[in-house]
Amino acid sequence: MKKLVLDFLTQLAENNNREWFQQNKKHYDEAKAEVESFVNSIIPGLAKFDDSVKFVEAKDCMFRIFRDVRFGKDKSPYKTNMGAWITRAGRKSPGPGYYLHLQPGESFLAAGVYMPEPDQLKKIRNEIYYNAGEFKAILSEKNLKKYCPGLSEMDKGKMAPRDFPKDFPEIELLKHKHYIVSHPVQDEMVASDHFHEIVLMAFKTMYPLNVFLKRGLEE
Repeated sequence: MKKLVLDFLTQLAENNNREWFQQNKKHYDEAKAEVESFVNSIIPGLAKFDDSVKFVEAKDCMFRIFRDVRFGKDKSPYKTNMGAWITRAGRKSPGPGYYLHLQPGESFLAAGVYMPEPDQLKKIRNEIYYNAGEFKAILSEKNLKKYCPGLSEMDKGKMAPRDFPKDFPEIELLKHKHYIVSHPVQDEMVASDHFHEIVLMAFKTMYPLNVFLKRGLEE
């Protein structure tokens, strides 16, 4: 991954307006092309252990740089990151999948299911409820622990979810609304010649979680 991607995003964060963006459209196109090329280069490696993604293309996985400013207070027109959600159906799939997030000082790799619909969330919780030991073993696997301390706590509920017994010993596992693990990556790693290998190794350790979640969603 060339340093030009992070350099462009750094400059965009400092000049988040349409006039600057139009003046630097060439640099944006170069950065976007670099990310697209990188994503296309890792898909074959991903497919070696998860063949569900073997036919997807980067253009179907990458997110637009333009922000939806209709409802938020922040009216900045552009995102200050670039990302790709790699699944069998690309970025529009609810997952499980693999996420590449590039942002100066805040880049990370993630896998799992993000923002599942209520019926999907219940399926995942049911799978965990009936197979809690297996799920805990996946999260505790030593190679995964090197990359991810545990499930993301983002938006985690405080109460036991409806339709599940409050005295279930692993009730904390059912309070999550996203089932995601993530691994931060430093800018130096993103710009290194080894980033390709770093990404694939991290995603490979996250793969068993996706297998478990996929099984639950297919029930």
